[in-house]
Amino acid sequence: MNLKLQKPLCIFDLETTGTNVGKDRIVEICILKINPDASRESKTWLVNPEMPIPAESSAIHGISDEDVTGAPIFKEIAPKIVEMIAGADLGGFNSNRFDVPLLAEELLRAGFDFDLSKIRLVDAQTIYHKKEPRNLSAAYRFYCGKDLENAHSAEADVLATFEVLDAQVGHYEDIPNEITGLSEISYHNKFADLAGFIGYDAEGDETFHFGKYKGKKVTEVFRKDPGYYGWIQNADFPLYTKKILTGIQLKSRF
Repeated sequence: MNLKLQKPLCIFDLETTGTNVGKDRIVEICILKINPDASRESKTWLVNPEMPIPAESSAIHGISDEDVTGAPIFKEIAPKIVEMIAGADLGGFNSNRFDVPLLAEELLRAGFDFDLSKIRLVDAQTIYHKKEPRNLSAAYRFYCGKDLENAHSAEADVLATFEVLDAQVGHYEDIPNEITGLSEISYHNKFADLAGFIGYDAEGDETFHFGKYKGKKVTEVFRKDPGYYGWIQNADFPLYTKKILTGIQLKSRF
């Protein structure tokens, strides 16, 4: 194994009802946990999303309403997921932009906190796009010399993603083999939240990345327009974004 792990790394992949982080739901999740000694364990769950799966989504991942009939809802498997990823870093393919934000929403909705302060995120797609801009199937062929069968099934994608990430570390001399360094190059831009609504300015302070206060410091906006915080909390923003803004507001009071 080319990767040098100081703690476990959980590579995961989600199949969902759609691509709206705030509204769509998980229908399948696979987690591959790699330990520092290179031992592995893998778990896959079908999930009843408690909403119809659109035909266009089923056409991509092959999971229909009938397939998830009788499957547990996310809240029922959430404790097992939390237990498996506890103390681990997280990785995936396009995970920083989609899988991690959507998983955070599902966990918060199920009553479990999601704290990124102790987690490093590694996105093999970002690394790949910076080096060889293509998709997972092409990445698998390029780095591993194999064709990806059953693409868009969570298990096939997560296993391929781990192999791609491990091969990337061995392929490039300027790619670090430990998670801290890989996490740093996994971002196109860094945000305070997961959905990209809250960014940072040159001083490292949180700024709004949308709307009429785009580019303005969050603390200054809340001080001058206290109602803006209330509007966001009542509007259709991701739960994790609301959580981050609540933390900023509470911090600014002291």
